[in-house]
Amino acid sequence: MIVVTTPTGSIGHQVLENLLGSGEPIRVIARDPSRLSSHIRPRVEVVQGSHGDIGVVNGAFAGAEAVFWLVPPNVHATNVEAAYVDFSRPACDAIKSQGVKRVVAVSALGRGTAVAGKAGHVSASLAMDDLIASTGVSYRALTMPSFMDNILRQVVPIRNQGMFFWPIPGNRKLPTCATRDIAAAAAKLLLDPTWSGQDCVPILGPEDLSFNDMAQIMSQVLGKPVRFEQISFEAFRAGFIERGASEAFAQAMVDMLEAKNKDLDTAERRTPESTTPTSFRQWCEEVLKPAVAS
Repeated sequence: MIVVTTPTGSIGHQVLENLLGSGEPIRVIARDPSRLSSHIRPRVEVVQGSHGDIGVVNGAFAGAEAVFWLVPPNVHATNVEAAYVDFSRPACDAIKSQGVKRVVAVSALGRGTAVAGKAGHVSASLAMDDLIASTGVSYRALTMPSFMDNILRQVVPIRNQGMFFWPIPGNRKLPTCATRDIAAAAAKLLLDPTWSGQDCVPILGPEDLSFNDMAQIMSQVLGKPVRFEQISFEAFRAGFIERGASEAFAQAMVDMLEAKNKDLDTAERRTPESTTPTSFRQWCEEVLKPAVAS
């Protein structure tokens, strides 16, 4: 039995799709099961509720061999570390009481770097890893840089203005990965019963790119000029608050990107194992271009 959290989320639904053809029994935890695709619902066991609830995870983890764990973003959080760590405490209790053997979770790069202690959501993710590891379960933390898919949040200005914005300098080269590659790595681990112990699995995409590089690739793929414009960290923060995020959530976003601008994501040495296949150009062709067109 494999348990999948966030089965309708941007990563979780791709993990689930990758698992469906395996023949393994799959159980999902969903707040709103009606959001599951009609072709999925008959093929999985559904536990309704929040995976931050002890009763829900105790039931969902009963008899489970492996769990895919992802903490959903809480834009109203008053304490971001608590939003990761406290949300995960019931699951950690259930991992121990229900005898779960393996856990694969979405985390972040940066452990051991000088800026990891003040990196907002990344610091919270690393604290979550420590909590899960303290259960003694065999654990793999998928450690990622920023996602290519985050650019989908800027589809409107890309479509209407030919522009996208970020508070990091346009010439700063950083790794970036596609959520499809995260999901593929997670599914592979969930289906493999042979690994044990605790470790990180970096997922770095195929190359480091600057935002200016991305703008050039977007322009070529979309067939129209797209340019990157750097904004201030304060404007970035204010944008989150204007859209309803808490002060703590917005500040954690700023702290995370300031840390990324100080080598949080570049300390991990790229290897053939950490280099994942989806290029930014391919992602633009297959994901961004249809999103802009629609």
